[in-house]
Amino acid sequence: MGARVCVGAIAGAFGVRGEVRLKSFTAQPDAIASYGTLETEDGARHFDVTLTGQTGNALIARLSGVLDKEAADALRGTRLYVARARLPEPAEDEFYHADLIGLQVFDTGGAPLGKVTAVLNHGASDLLEIAVPGQSETVLLPFTRAVVPTVDLALGRIVADPPEGLF
Repeated sequence: MGARVCVGAIAGAFGVRGEVRLKSFTAQPDAIASYGTLETEDGARHFDVTLTGQTGNALIARLSGVLDKEAADALRGTRLYVARARLPEPAEDEFYHADLIGLQVFDTGGAPLGKVTAVLNHGASDLLEIAVPGQSETVLLPFTRAVVPTVDLALGRIVADPPEGLF
């Protein structure tokens, strides 16, 4: 399991007093403020988050140390991370995307298919992006119980029963 998980990103300034539009990647969007101090990808900056509202598909937040519009605008695109240990344990048959990335994927017969490089969601359901050895293009595998019957985090592997012709 990864040491840190990306829980949100700053979408830009909101108003002129340093508030930001915050995209939350958590199951309950407002939970992002309950994980304590968040940090940038490089760990150079840390922010305490106070939610002040919501607009469209983003939260409005005040970040510690961000006092004006210029400072908020400078953070546009910044991803915010939290230590994996501070997140609640997922329910049975639920997984953090960060825990799936890097797992080896095997078919039901034990043959290696590749490695998970990303977890994508374009609205319908999650897709595992699989890097296949010897191929330059990745394969998108539906992350459903029927296609992925086994996820074993302890062994670092996924067993998949992909649709015919996918690999």
